[in-house]
Amino acid sequence: MTDPYEVGTGTRRAFWADAVADEVLARDPTDPVVVKGGVSPSGVPHLGHVNEVMRGHYVAEALRDRGREVRQVFTTDDRDRLRALPRTLADLEWNVVGLEAVDAGALGRNLGRPYTDVPDPFGCCDSYGAHFTALLERTADALDVPIDVVSTTDLYDSGQFDAQVHHVLEHRERVRAVLARFQDTVDDDYVPFFARCEVCGHLTETITDVDLEAGTVAYVCEDVAAGEDVIEGCGHAGTATLREGKLPWRLEWPAQWAALGVDVEPFGKDHAEGSWPSGETIAREVFDRAPPVPMVYEWFTLAGEALSSSSGTVITVDEVLEFLEVAVVRYFFTKNPSKQRDFDVDSIDRLVEEFDRFEAVYYGDREADEMAAERADRAYPMVVGEPADDRPVRIPYAFAAVLGMTDNRELRVEMARRSGHISPDADEATLDAALERVPRARAWAERTDNEFNYRLAEARPDVAFDAATAAALEALADFVERADPDAETLQGEIYETAKRHDVPVGDLFEAGYRLFLEETEGPRLGPFLAPMDTEFVVRRLRRAG
Repeated sequence: MTDPYEVGTGTRRAFWADAVADEVLARDPTDPVVVKGGVSPSGVPHLGHVNEVMRGHYVAEALRDRGREVRQVFTTDDRDRLRALPRTLADLEWNVVGLEAVDAGALGRNLGRPYTDVPDPFGCCDSYGAHFTALLERTADALDVPIDVVSTTDLYDSGQFDAQVHHVLEHRERVRAVLARFQDTVDDDYVPFFARCEVCGHLTETITDVDLEAGTVAYVCEDVAAGEDVIEGCGHAGTATLREGKLPWRLEWPAQWAALGVDVEPFGKDHAEGSWPSGETIAREVFDRAPPVPMVYEWFTLAGEALSSSSGTVITVDEVLEFLEVAVVRYFFTKNPSKQRDFDVDSIDRLVEEFDRFEAVYYGDREADEMAAERADRAYPMVVGEPADDRPVRIPYAFAAVLGMTDNRELRVEMARRSGHISPDADEATLDAALERVPRARAWAERTDNEFNYRLAEARPDVAFDAATAAALEALADFVERADPDAETLQGEIYETAKRHDVPVGDLFEAGYRLFLEETEGPRLGPFLAPMDTEFVVRRLRRAG
């Protein structure tokens, strides 16, 4: 038996995808090497589902780097039954809504039917399954990952699964013996096939007869357990062809490997601890083929909560790209897949800082140990596609959030130049590229309502101060005009100026916030003002503009 947790860990490799590629090539596969991922289109695709896309993509890229032709397949398990109503749904524009936004009653009447037989609740696609598969494809497109999406329903309907289904039913006694090792519900009458009822459309598990010569099964549409609930059958007794139903998941997964010629598949730890042991055994003992190279990844959490379409705890790639560049999101998936990670919108500035350091290591602008340097050398080109000859100009994310406090492009540029993040001779293309991070950082500040969620008052607010505070502001203006201080020097000078003029420190800070933000509080005032145009700051402190 292959332990999926051990794949890729036996040799020294800086980047995990190279270690997985080693395992694949050790089996001497023929081209094209098939890398597969897949999910059930049960609801809103979220960041956790991207594991299936990006982990496979990096393995595929590692194999391509070694001259291999690769096909990255992504199966959408849309013949699965709708087992429960999700708490949230999303239209094709990624507007996430609750069930109250659609006809939940109509959706509920389709419980038990395959996703591709359930009407699209938004009325824009051929089915529920087609709708959420389209969102999965859009997720991959948004991250610049080309995938070959394969519908499991199409595999059945087109006959591509005929050989596998026929083989399972022909050798059902052997299948029973194998499955009995992994589940208690297998008895002497068990038939490993679900038939679609011709009356109500439910997938029923009660198969009463198999006629392989005719390619049919006889069934009775009985109740089916769905978690703690029961989906009621209609009681109809009928006949279905082998294309009018599906294999149970424990058999369908290895059947996909056989039908699609899969060589390697990343999957979550739920499968590693559940479906993989049975799938590996079924591949060998039922389908008489080696299972693909497995690669298990740990789940993500969202601010400590498990990501789940059914529970409504989701963050979509569309949402994430409001805050992050594509390259930063792709970088997130270069991290060691065997470690559980939390994605917290509140602290994504740290993720961006990590990416910027990673990029700097690749370009030799930051020192790193041998493994980190090798990892950057291998993974960075996969993250960005074609690396530029020169390191891109990146404005630090937190400072980009400061720039987002104003919509004045000239002021943004001046602040970025004064802070040293953009060179004085940068051309317009460089400026535009560097400033692309600003609206994302602004969206982050607004989403989290953090310390950067303020707006610079473009026109001078009409405010009055007592004589002592006015004198302190005048003195501070003189200091800025004379010294052109950096952030920490200016922050310290605000304290000293307040003391010298016998003004409570909090009152002087509040005066600054009222002048620049029309607020009574705000971010650290020194780091906020220091990068700005000196003449602008001086005029505002003197209430002259």
